[in-house]
Amino acid sequence: MSFEKNLLQMKKLVKKKPAKETSLASFVMPSPPAYLETWKDAGLEVIENQFGLVFLKKTVYSPQFFHGSFKLSDVFHAFELWNQLEVEHPISTNGQNVVFFDTETTGLKGTGTYIFLSGQLVFKNNQFELTQHLMADPSHETAFLYETGLWKPNQTVITYNGKSFDWPQLETRWTLNRTYLPKLSLPHHIDLLHGSRRVWKGDLTQFKLTSIEIEKLGFKRVGDIPGHLAPIIYLDAVKNGDPHALLKVLYHNEWDILSLLTLFIHSSKLLLEESYTETALTSTNIGKWFADLKMYEKSQDQFDQITSTYEKEEASMAFYYIGFNYKRFNRKEDAYQSFRNALLHLPLQFKINAYEELAKIDEHLFKRFNQAIIYSQEALKLIEALPELTETKKIKLKNAFEKRLNRLLKKIE
Repeated sequence: MSFEKNLLQMKKLVKKKPAKETSLASFVMPSPPAYLETWKDAGLEVIENQFGLVFLKKTVYSPQFFHGSFKLSDVFHAFELWNQLEVEHPISTNGQNVVFFDTETTGLKGTGTYIFLSGQLVFKNNQFELTQHLMADPSHETAFLYETGLWKPNQTVITYNGKSFDWPQLETRWTLNRTYLPKLSLPHHIDLLHGSRRVWKGDLTQFKLTSIEIEKLGFKRVGDIPGHLAPIIYLDAVKNGDPHALLKVLYHNEWDILSLLTLFIHSSKLLLEESYTETALTSTNIGKWFADLKMYEKSQDQFDQITSTYEKEEASMAFYYIGFNYKRFNRKEDAYQSFRNALLHLPLQFKINAYEELAKIDEHLFKRFNQAIIYSQEALKLIEALPELTETKKIKLKNAFEKRLNRLLKKIE
């Protein structure tokens, strides 16, 4: 009997077990909390859906409302600036379905950490509308998550540290409730923390949102609660039923979200509005960001504005980065002059790099071997003088410059 026939005979001997029918457990509606009326009396609205109930606070603002130094309606000018830019940038948006979003949680990480407050600011019916959903208690989590509407598609979510914290936490809670919830959407996500670090590197010592409010946005909180107390206040409010301290957490969340909007306005104008500037350092950081994104024309415009506006001491880093821009486009004579202009006032680490670039151009383009030797020797002196360099890095740099020196000496001979 052939192998194929044997195989068919064996298949007949195997009894197929009928597949077990799987059924999802029906959803059990949680009971309303005992403090329902107390929280309603404190000014919170109650929303009921098929999964339970959610507390709600809604606040509206006129487009003319000021938060710190900025009028809320200025955000439309920021959207327009981004619409005029023909390429994609990490904080660009077309202004459609934009949600300024922030959460408060019962901890920093882990499956035992709940999101208990979700705040969303949108422009709707000719006014800005802040919707804050508050979880009644953990048994009503499914109702709370559903009511946020974050499962709806085609949204642009703007956060502060949301890519690292808020959204991963939301995904965790959504996964744990996925049996009953619609699939969570994947929105276009703009995290302004990353942009702030790029724009104000070397200018700000810390990047907490409250620090940026004071330093850059013209807003200082009065009577705010520290963020780390929010989980304690929420858990205490659920335990004893008193919502009055919890209302301060809602104000904290409200200020966070309003500052998100004004930070987006300020950052957008710094990046895209030529006459809107802060310092040479900020402008240099922005030019460097454009260069890193391969937006070289925008980068060059930014650096040209710095070098024509500020003294060489303040513009030294701009000259340094312009040198690399020129080098990319094979304008080596212009690159050489830019590195020369930068040299006097550069920090030591950057000065070593500038000496290296000057030595390269002198050696390979101008054939000025003696001048290239001088630049290489100056770099070697700086390598020894730079305390933040590790010994491994020092050895690597010294070997590279000594190799260059030996080659130059042979060329002279």
